[in-house]
Amino acid sequence: MSKNLYVGNLAWATTEDELRAAFEAYGAVSSVKLVEDRETGRPRGFGFVEMSDDSAALDAIEALDGKPLGGRTIKVNEAKPRTERPRW
Repeated sequence: MSKNLYVGNLAWATTEDELRAAFEAYGAVSSVKLVEDRETGRPRGFGFVEMSDDSAALDAIEALDGKPLGGRTIKVNEAKPRTERPRW
């Protein structure tokens, strides 16, 4: 089963390839998605990494949470399910 990880406090210059490389050191990465602002297209400083192996994902969380990446101290934890927000 795969595990989706939240990665926060990313430098705006961080690329999906850099993020993938950091996490592949701990196991197979299924997908990487950096979130961008809808209006400006600029990175919002966070993203998601999906790893195919739960134990590898837990190893990555333990190893990378609070560590530097691209000059910033990143936050890594298990992503929470997306909740529906009311539309105005």
